[in-house]
Amino acid sequence: MEKNKGNISIHTENIFPIIKKWLYSDKDIFIRELISNGCDAISKLKRLQSLGEAKIEENENYKVVVSVNKENGTLKFTDNGIGMTEEEVKKYINQVAFSGAEDFISKYKEKIGEDKDIIGHFGLGFYSAFMVAKRVQIDTLSYIEGSEAVTWTCDGGTEYEISPSNKNERGTIITLFIDEDSKEFLDEYKVREVIQKYCSFLPTEIYLEDECKEEKGEDKKPLNDTTPLWMKSPKDCTDEEYKDFYKKVFLDFNDPLFWIHLNVDYPFNLKGILYFPKLKHELEATEGQVKLYNNQVFVADNIKEVIPEFLLLLKGTIDCPDLPLNVSRSFLQKDRDVLKISKHIVKKVADKLVNLYKNERENFNNFWKDIQIFIKYGCLRDEGFYEKIKDIIIFRRLNGEYITLKEYLEENKEKHENKVFYVTDEKQQSQYIKMFKEANLDALVLDCSLDNHFISFLESKETGVTFARIDSDISDTLKNNDSEELEDINNKIKDLFKEISSNGIKEVKVESLRNSDTPAMILVSEQSRRMAEMSKMFGGMDIPNMFNEEKTLIVNNNNPIIRKLTQIKLDENKEKVELMCNYIVDIALLSNKELSPEEMDNFINRSNKVLSLAMEL
Repeated sequence: MEKNKGNISIHTENIFPIIKKWLYSDKDIFIRELISNGCDAISKLKRLQSLGEAKIEENENYKVVVSVNKENGTLKFTDNGIGMTEEEVKKYINQVAFSGAEDFISKYKEKIGEDKDIIGHFGLGFYSAFMVAKRVQIDTLSYIEGSEAVTWTCDGGTEYEISPSNKNERGTIITLFIDEDSKEFLDEYKVREVIQKYCSFLPTEIYLEDECKEEKGEDKKPLNDTTPLWMKSPKDCTDEEYKDFYKKVFLDFNDPLFWIHLNVDYPFNLKGILYFPKLKHELEATEGQVKLYNNQVFVADNIKEVIPEFLLLLKGTIDCPDLPLNVSRSFLQKDRDVLKISKHIVKKVADKLVNLYKNERENFNNFWKDIQIFIKYGCLRDEGFYEKIKDIIIFRRLNGEYITLKEYLEENKEKHENKVFYVTDEKQQSQYIKMFKEANLDALVLDCSLDNHFISFLESKETGVTFARIDSDISDTLKNNDSEELEDINNKIKDLFKEISSNGIKEVKVESLRNSDTPAMILVSEQSRRMAEMSKMFGGMDIPNMFNEEKTLIVNNNNPIIRKLTQIKLDENKEKVELMCNYIVDIALLSNKELSPEEMDNFINRSNKVLSLAMEL
């Protein structure tokens, strides 16, 4: 073979796919591309061997070896795959964007069909090497008997050089002479990190070696798992395997609650496992991670165009060969197959939840605290998801049992038809809960951070149903029927408290409550409270009194303290009566919410004065 020179040919008809679909955002992606090319070369050889068109070597260990040499400033990628002839080097390397994988598939299409196992589709993966290298050298020897080894070198321009190589083993070595501004890729630990990021599950064993170390040779163990769990059939996987895989991939030492194994061959190819993690607190729900793969090659985390946004609260792996390795998000948004894949994933998640509810209700109830934020967020973001799972949304009752909305409405239709009472803080609202229980009333516990939005969503979906927090309204069941003889007392009580009450109380009402132990209670308008909470959630608006909670003071005329106050001569004991009335209001406010520093200071001062009065008795 004679030494010769030439110019790299640019195929203009392939330039547009390059510009539109091959836009690298991460510099380290060249490692993924070159290792993927090596795996492709091995996959092609294996396929030819299965067709009887290539010689099978006994006990051959197919592998890709990455070699770091800081002293020489080189990074090598070696595979023992199909190799290339001089003609193939000129064809596949010198013509930018002419894909060897596509040519291979076209040639053998009648024998092997459309092969989803060949990664490259654009023919540009090799050229990513020039992002970090000032010069690239290829040494390759084809599997074809009688072929001569070839060396190809290029310094990143349009000129290349081809000459004979002394390589005597089938396969390819790509040597990168690293640029000064990319020296971090000569660090063994950096390269290891990148390989584990992108290539942890490639189907060919990958080894890493440092040529400068005294103990040379590849690692005893490959860096990757060639048969990830999602590639297995669900019936062949054990619970322990699912848990171990979860802990290994997501570095979470806690067991997941449960999982969904996706395994679809038609109308598209999709495999993966989605895990529902156990949450320590709700904020963890924002830390989900769904890894997207293409033929076991890592593409990116949390691609919401493929995986619906609400599913990104989960953790998992999705492998979809029908999607290209590098593609713009605008392309994904318009692609019909992507939409079908996204809808299918939603359906499988909904089916799993429904199946769990129907067949493992106790487990479903136990999981609810951890999964409710995911389910409620999913309903808010995707009405199709809500329609699939609306009948299995459950709520915790005051006694700790779980119930559906339909069941709650049916049980309470005679007491308060289509009205759903709920609590948001069982400790803070304990006084109200006590009164409800004594009146044989029930309420739902809604303590999820999304519940303020979720109940508004449910009210828009469930005709005629309204939600009212336990401190926003008084059921008739809590009241005694006032007799006419109490009318004068009620008016006196109302005037008494109306004159001295403050603390943002808009209205004073007098009721005869069944529970005589409670002198007064605060009700907060449901709508004003929701608006105030929504304002706080979105940063608030600095407009005084625009979204203040509207408070109503309910004074219980069935309480002996209140009755006693009406009997005291106001003109002789005005200061004491005002003190007691304000103190009663303080206690009512304290039972409704935490007092502000100023309110707490006033309460303590009044408490001391009340104690002083008690000492005078």
